[in-house]
Amino acid sequence: MTESWANPATGPTGGPATGPAVEPAGFGADLHIDLTAGRGGLKAGLAGALREAARSGRLAPGTRLPSSRTLATDLGIARNTVAEAYAELVAEGWLTARQGSGTRVAQRAEPRRSATVPARRPVRQGGAAYSLLPGSPDLGGFPRAAWAGAARKALAEAPNEAFGYGDPRGRVELREALAGYLARARGVYADPERIVLCAGFVHALMLLARVLRARRVREVAVEAYGLDVHRDLLTEAGLRTRPLPVDAEGADTPRLAGPGVGAVLMTPAHQFPTGVALSPARRAAAVDWARSSGGLVLEDDYDGEFRYDRQPVGALQGLDPDRVLYLGTASKSLAPGLRMGWMVVPPALLDEVLAVRGQIDWTCSALEQLTLAQFITSGAYDRHVRSMRLRYRRRRDQLVDALGGRVAVSGIAAGLHAVLDLPPGTERAVLQSAARHDLALDGLHGFRHPDAELPARDALVVGYGTPSDSAWSPTLAALCAALP
Repeated sequence: MTESWANPATGPTGGPATGPAVEPAGFGADLHIDLTAGRGGLKAGLAGALREAARSGRLAPGTRLPSSRTLATDLGIARNTVAEAYAELVAEGWLTARQGSGTRVAQRAEPRRSATVPARRPVRQGGAAYSLLPGSPDLGGFPRAAWAGAARKALAEAPNEAFGYGDPRGRVELREALAGYLARARGVYADPERIVLCAGFVHALMLLARVLRARRVREVAVEAYGLDVHRDLLTEAGLRTRPLPVDAEGADTPRLAGPGVGAVLMTPAHQFPTGVALSPARRAAAVDWARSSGGLVLEDDYDGEFRYDRQPVGALQGLDPDRVLYLGTASKSLAPGLRMGWMVVPPALLDEVLAVRGQIDWTCSALEQLTLAQFITSGAYDRHVRSMRLRYRRRRDQLVDALGGRVAVSGIAAGLHAVLDLPPGTERAVLQSAARHDLALDGLHGFRHPDAELPARDALVVGYGTPSDSAWSPTLAALCAALP
């Protein structure tokens, strides 16, 4: 399957991106496009994908599409191909094009709904002068001015009832904004009624652990490399964790077959920490297992918007919204301090999630929810994600250049961290050397499940999103000095 997102690695004229990572307002929405939706070439594929997105409601009426130049650059195809596809859909009535207003999805009858839809390890606060610990974005990149503007507008327009005790699912304004964004940018089937807001990923996992226990689940499969805080949380809830081996194709999901496991927690788009993507065959195996066994897939899409070597792969949830529960947060795209996360819950599970969630929304500030809703609907969130995507891509490229081939960089070019493979038996020595250079680093061994049966592997998990811009160069220098 050929899937594409608006993911500009180039400037607005089609050349290499230069200067500050700030996107102009006219770039349009970030889109998830499946070019296999049509047949007969790229133009037919693009037209078919856009037509189906408008027909199904994934692209809401009034959504402004990227310019033909921008979308052509994002997809790596000719501008005329995009322009011809747009013209065809305008003629059919799916799109409208007006001078000064751009190309938008036409206003149509209520779209049909699918029948099936109804934070990592805390960053350590140590005394190191430099840090490449994974799990945090560049906090200096938080869009303060744009966020403040969204907050002012949200506060001015907030209904009086927003200041009272809220719906346990969270504010409807944010749930509606997220439904539209997740559908077009991550390929998620998200009905606002099935979205439950929460105070970050750990809060969501705490709720789901209680739901699984109530369902008499006793064992949850987890990736053999992952965060101990998540494994510990499941264990504390009375659930056993079974490690799934992880290799170049991601988690070995065919091993889910057999008795015992009632759910699996996964990072399919960008496995944390090994940095690989779940292969198509193993994506299918995970969904097939859930359908045949009645199990549940918990999809942690922690940094799914950030991929640099190609267009991102859509969320696993799109393959089966009835068996895959989608989990996302603003922790990587904006900042973990917002404490903002969301679950897209299968219809059959919604009442059980709400039962453990409680009768009121007591964890997420209504004003913060309204601000994020305004931030998304205004297009500021898309522009910020595009900007940070460019910034993190540059950082990863600079990291690779600084290493100069001294160590191999494994995993896909994505997210906010990279894996540096080390010679066997050297991981501990490199970490000790990093400490002497006042650099906080994590080794791959620290993420290994204690019961995992995996070949020995020495590597560093380098969080290049963590340093501030001013600290980036000296942090790279400290890393290079610590390596053998």
